[in-house]
Amino acid sequence: MASGLGTFINTFNSKIEEPVRIHLKNVYACLTLATISAALGAYIDLYTNILSRNFITVLGAIGFLVALNCTKDNGKNQLMRLGFLIGFSFCSGLGLGPLLEQVILIDPSIIPTTLLATSLIFVSFSLSALLARRGSWLFLGGTITTILSALFVFSLASMFLSSTLLFQAHLYVGLVLMCAFVLYDTQLIMEKRRHGDKDFIAHSVDLFIDFIGIFRRLLIILAQKENNKRDEKRR
Repeated sequence: MASGLGTFINTFNSKIEEPVRIHLKNVYACLTLATISAALGAYIDLYTNILSRNFITVLGAIGFLVALNCTKDNGKNQLMRLGFLIGFSFCSGLGLGPLLEQVILIDPSIIPTTLLATSLIFVSFSLSALLARRGSWLFLGGTITTILSALFVFSLASMFLSSTLLFQAHLYVGLVLMCAFVLYDTQLIMEKRRHGDKDFIAHSVDLFIDFIGIFRRLLIILAQKENNKRDEKRR
């Protein structure tokens, strides 16, 4: 096992130059911080239940994200921008509260299972992007745009048709899309750093959105399956 880890580290170091490796460490450190902040927001919502249904939460998340994007990194404002990231992720966690409440009513164990599955998926696709040939996943940009357009059409159609089939298609296609985003965003971040973009805080936002997107969709899928099992047992 130790030799396998050593081989992986050597491969990682040989494929990725040192400035990019340092940048990725900062990106993933910010991602970890954002994930913890989101978890805290979700936890607080579950026990207060006063913020998640308030439109102020949505405005707060948008406001923090806009503030982060509008405040360009100048090397001296990293703490302020990090605060914007934490605020955005915290509000995102608050927004997960209602969904988590519904899942807990079905089976509380779904939440840790989903978190573990999301982490495994995210790490697997991240490693695939990191160890792949340089820029080999950037071609997904066009495909992602096409899928996003299809999802938008599905969303509009489901508003008028209330079709279970359309909802399921939107759910599963969205999950595939989020996985593709992990591949694309990871390699795009590496290329941006190679071209001089050192804004690791902004780069971590993309991966955080990918992670939350996978988590949310897996949560719904697993909850649906568990609910269907219960319905079958009652029959």
